[in-house]
Amino acid sequence: MSRRCELTGKAVQVGNKVSHSNRKTKTRFLPNLCNVTLISETLQRSVRLRVAAASLRTVEHRGGLDAFLVKAHAEDLSKGALALKREIEKKQQEAA
Repeated sequence: MSRRCELTGKAVQVGNKVSHSNRKTKTRFLPNLCNVTLISETLQRSVRLRVAAASLRTVEHRGGLDAFLVKAHAEDLSKGALALKREIEKKQQEAA
C-alpha cells in the first residue's frame, strides 16, 4: 500500500530539515492519510478509501463523494477511485 491519497494523488515529499546552525538533514514529509468510509448517494452504497485529511475536507466542501469525483481529473485518482468515478458517471447518465 503506497503512501498516496486515492482522491487527490497527494504523496510523500522529500526535503531538508534545517537546524539552527543551518545544517541540512534529508527528511520525508508524509501525508496525513486516513482510512475512511464515504457514502455515494448515486450508487447508494458506502466505499472505503485511504485519503488525506485535507482531501476529506475538500470532499465535504464540494458536496460529497459523487460531486468530488465528477470534478476530479482522471490522472490524480487511483485505479479504484477511477473505476468508482466511471461507475457514478454511468449511473448518472442512466438517470438523466
